[in-house]
Amino acid sequence: MTRLPLTVRIGRWSATRPRLAVLGWLLFVVVCVAGGAAVGTVPSTDGNSLHGELARADRIERAGQFPEPPTTENVLITAVTGPLDRERADAAAADVSTRMRTLPQVAEVRQPASAPDRKAVLVEVVLADEPEKSTGAADRAEAQVPALLAVTSAVQDGYPDLRVEQIGSASLGRALTATLGADFRKAELISVPVALAILVISFGALIAAGVPVLLALSAVAAAFGLAAFASHVVPAGELVNSIILLLGMAVGVDYSLFYLRREREERARGRDHRSAVEIAAATSGHAVGVSGIAVMAAMAGLFLVGDTTFSSMAIGSILVVAVAVLGSLTVLPAVLVLLGRWVDRPRVPFLGRRIERAGGSRFWSVALRPALRWPLPTLLVSVLALIALAVPTLEMRLGRPTSADLPRSIPILRTYDRMAEAFPSSDLGTSHTVAVRTTAGHVAELDRALTELGARLRDDAGFSHDRQPTVRRSADGLVGLISAHVAGPVDGEQAKQALQRLRAELLPETVGTVPETEFAVAGRTATDQDFLDRMSDALPLVVGFVLVVSFLVMVASFRSVLVALTSILLNALSVGAAYGLLVLVFQHSWAERLLGFNGNGGIVSWLPLMLFVILFGLSMDYHVFVVSRIRELVLGGMPTRDAIERGIVSSAGVVSSAAIIMVAVFAVFATLSILEYKQLGVGLAAAILIDATIIRGVVLPALMRLLGEANWWAPAWLRPHRRAAARPDDVPTMELSLVRPRR
Repeated sequence: MTRLPLTVRIGRWSATRPRLAVLGWLLFVVVCVAGGAAVGTVPSTDGNSLHGELARADRIERAGQFPEPPTTENVLITAVTGPLDRERADAAAADVSTRMRTLPQVAEVRQPASAPDRKAVLVEVVLADEPEKSTGAADRAEAQVPALLAVTSAVQDGYPDLRVEQIGSASLGRALTATLGADFRKAELISVPVALAILVISFGALIAAGVPVLLALSAVAAAFGLAAFASHVVPAGELVNSIILLLGMAVGVDYSLFYLRREREERARGRDHRSAVEIAAATSGHAVGVSGIAVMAAMAGLFLVGDTTFSSMAIGSILVVAVAVLGSLTVLPAVLVLLGRWVDRPRVPFLGRRIERAGGSRFWSVALRPALRWPLPTLLVSVLALIALAVPTLEMRLGRPTSADLPRSIPILRTYDRMAEAFPSSDLGTSHTVAVRTTAGHVAELDRALTELGARLRDDAGFSHDRQPTVRRSADGLVGLISAHVAGPVDGEQAKQALQRLRAELLPETVGTVPETEFAVAGRTATDQDFLDRMSDALPLVVGFVLVVSFLVMVASFRSVLVALTSILLNALSVGAAYGLLVLVFQHSWAERLLGFNGNGGIVSWLPLMLFVILFGLSMDYHVFVVSRIRELVLGGMPTRDAIERGIVSSAGVVSSAAIIMVAVFAVFATLSILEYKQLGVGLAAAILIDATIIRGVVLPALMRLLGEANWWAPAWLRPHRRAAARPDDVPTMELSLVRPRR
């Protein structure tokens, strides 16, 4: 007796015990959500995510047990229009000071300071420390901010002729968190109805459209809970939930869509519900399993970066894809059996006729003709067009986002600009932090070395002469922290060159000569530069891993070396084209007004690596589904040319629907306020659109048509059993043979 494929056994079990399968799924989701809420999420912090020299600097600083610097907020007073009325401004500053001193959240209110041009007054407020709280300093400060904001607002009401605003790291962080939260709520509110509307158009029935969305949402919810558990092993980065939502909605809807469309096609051919479910499990279910493995394998490449943030994103991605695959293979067959004919109810007027349509797409029947009749010219033109689109990738410039990249539609950022203009010295600017530690027997030598270092910093043209280096020492004198200020922006060449001289020359030639002494350089410039270096070092490893693993997955699935090789090449081509488009849109600011962003002439440094693994994984969705249909027909004995045409035409509708949903979900992220999310959304949406249209509808059929029977070449031990003869009409019989045990 021939053993049935695993997806068929799972689908048959669910179809024969539908209520138990649905109950089990609901219980699984509830346990994941409740368990995740109970254990909580451990966020990534500097203490658990730093690497290399930055981690060493943090360790040295902690050894010195320096008191945590107080958190301060600033109240800026300026004129709404015209020159500033000094008497009114001084009165407002006095009012702010008096009110702030009464708050338990305030430790000190410093004397008001006047701007150099006398156009603004600044009141600096020091927040009280709350050592009994277990939360981090930033969280504590943000919790204290609302009381201060209430005072600032009250003073503003009393002085309508002035602009009384509050700005500080805590209030800025709180405002950005609120903005991001509102953005994600908007994304959720838009993406779900958009996906549902596209599915309604695709299926022509409300219940059939709702099933994939509900399954995707339940998979996302379960993955959120599981990710909370995982964060106790690998702390969660700030992007984890965003990635889970993006991937969960994309693959959750796609997998359900593939399965449901095949089940519907089989019913349209006259199958009963259980037979249709089993055929869908043997065909689309198999494609879902292979696609899920390919996506998870690609996302696993992020572990090679050796960074907590990327590792947590890899875990979140793998979890949500695994849950989506599990739901598609288990609860979806059960739901389809329980619903029966109700899955096609209620029908949507003018769209309900799609329910009876089991054939292919007329549009794709016409669109495929050039690729099938003139494969070589079609292939050359389409590939050259994609290469031309990918060319701008060669000039991609990476960088970390700064406050200048944030949209000025956020009110507090306009306050930030006014404060920076009125009090340029209040902006900390660029500062390299040098951490040094020695042993008890070498304190005197360290003192001399630090004195020499300070003198060399003052004489070095690359460092600021307006702000002299400052030195802090620990109580025992063994640890020192030196702030070396640099004129110019954080990401400027002057700051980068100063960092390089510190690490390569100034420190080794001074404190580096003291025995039993270690040193390290930290700061924003060092953090950004080290991150870029780590991305550059990790990219070849991640790309190589993803390519090799994807190739092996495709070989194992399709038993063809050429199918695996061409899938890798085509996916790489679509990723390259997406990179090029990203450079044109953001680095060259082609769509600055359309998307509402401030161009910084670069791409966020983590994005190319992240996009590569996500896109390479998601591209497998369509490739596996389309090639599976072609291979299914070829194994049934159909000539390869006919199988290519019928396979792509019959799968084009579901691929188009899935692609439109993915593009819509990803495009929603392009409307968010933060530049990083805009670039992520545009990159993903562009790549999926290119992949589902030009790659799968033009390049793939032309290439397979040229290769002909060579598509299926493989060593003898890999070749699958192929029936001797079959006609197109025999395909349903062949499909049934996949799910019936043979004696």
